[in-house]
Amino acid sequence: MKKSLALAFALLLAGGMTATTFSQISRPLPPSAGGSGRDEYPVDVAGEPRYVANQVIIQYYEDADERSRAQVRAMIGAARATTLLSSDERRMLEAGTPLRNGMERPAGEVELDTLPPGLSVKEACEILRGHRAVKSVEPNWIYTKLQAARPNDPLFLNGSMWGMYGYRTGSGTSNQYGSEAAAVWSTSVTNGTGSRNIYVGVIDEGIQVNHPDLQANIWVNPFDPVDGRDNDGNGYVDDTHGWDFANNDRTVYDGPASGSTNIDSHGTHVAGTIGAVGNNGIGVVGVNWRVTMISGKFLGAQGGTTANAIRAIDYFTDLKVRHGLDIVATNNSWGGGGYSQALFDAISRAQARNILFVAAAGNESNDNDRRPSYPASYSHNCIIAVASITSTGALSSFSNYGRTSVDLGAPGSNIQSTLPASRYGSLSGTSMATPHVTGVVALYAARRSARGLTIKNNIMNSVYRISSLNGRCVSNGTLDANALFRNY
Repeated sequence: MKKSLALAFALLLAGGMTATTFSQISRPLPPSAGGSGRDEYPVDVAGEPRYVANQVIIQYYEDADERSRAQVRAMIGAARATTLLSSDERRMLEAGTPLRNGMERPAGEVELDTLPPGLSVKEACEILRGHRAVKSVEPNWIYTKLQAARPNDPLFLNGSMWGMYGYRTGSGTSNQYGSEAAAVWSTSVTNGTGSRNIYVGVIDEGIQVNHPDLQANIWVNPFDPVDGRDNDGNGYVDDTHGWDFANNDRTVYDGPASGSTNIDSHGTHVAGTIGAVGNNGIGVVGVNWRVTMISGKFLGAQGGTTANAIRAIDYFTDLKVRHGLDIVATNNSWGGGGYSQALFDAISRAQARNILFVAAAGNESNDNDRRPSYPASYSHNCIIAVASITSTGALSSFSNYGRTSVDLGAPGSNIQSTLPASRYGSLSGTSMATPHVTGVVALYAARRSARGLTIKNNIMNSVYRISSLNGRCVSNGTLDANALFRNY
């Protein structure tokens, strides 16, 4: 556990039956917030995290019944409430089901409440402070994709996919600072290029599911055929490739079939680095030639909210619980909100199911030890926080870092991958570094029985140490897939 953040979390819990207040949030909200009467537009104050102007997320204690929850809503005049718990978690609460396989039972109902005009988010949080039924009350933070730039680079066959290379890649394509994924492919025996029995959740924008370099590695839900019914009872009707939490529908890709577009470009690019199909004679290749990716789209045109991030995380936890899918990790190339107890708890539920949470460190050239960047800076052991390096081994100019709060580096500058409209292109950011690590998690899981923290620890212990990361991350090094497979 990252000790400095663990202490901060301990302080948050020290209040016992007292709800989380603004003074306990590491980046406090400005007093000018709220009261617009519109839930679709975020408050935007320079230098501070953004959040939805008239929404709060309330977590209740386990013994809070509906009467108590109704009283809480009445205190702030909440117009409506939407539960954020998955159906599996709700059943556990209602039935008092014993804990299973180490899964933490939710503390109580978690809901998104809409405030009346004239009441600010800050005021609502202060009103509910200390209420005996409320564990925490907080803003519905806004998150954005952590993408830094978009230069034009050639495709893999032209030698530009340096992030996949290493010392052993071959003549004309070697780069000592690459992830060494290509070295693993060339020395593999069984499942050396991945397996479709391994699942990864992409919590991001949507993915072009019919992209010719992605389609074979996109999940098709066998438990819920398209018939207008929720056949598997998870609360999502016909979730064929995952779910669009931003628009609350089954369509996880909203970009056009052809033509240049930025719609879902970030999510499609991230997916390509994790698992663009290999050895098919076209385009690019992912860390995994074979893998199964599931879309948890929650980022839209204006970013994404805490509430929808919680839904997305719990969606993947529920899929693992409900269907036994071997979901080894979620990729989280997003950030920008303040501390959220509700989001923290959602990550805890995923951690209890051995799902790693691979997170971008952020693109503000910031020391995360001094100024946390969420979600990468939460204190969970399951989080792998990723900085970005360049092809010359330097820390990318935009990349956040942190001696105790960022775990390792990975290729993130000028990364070639898939884009909407069946295209290809290069992007930069800690967003692009993160899927290299997620891809290696999945590649390792395809060949080893290890899961969860064992995979994380093995990755951390096999990094390639470089001077630019010395003292700037926990491991002092960058991702090295070849060393991982050679040593563990």
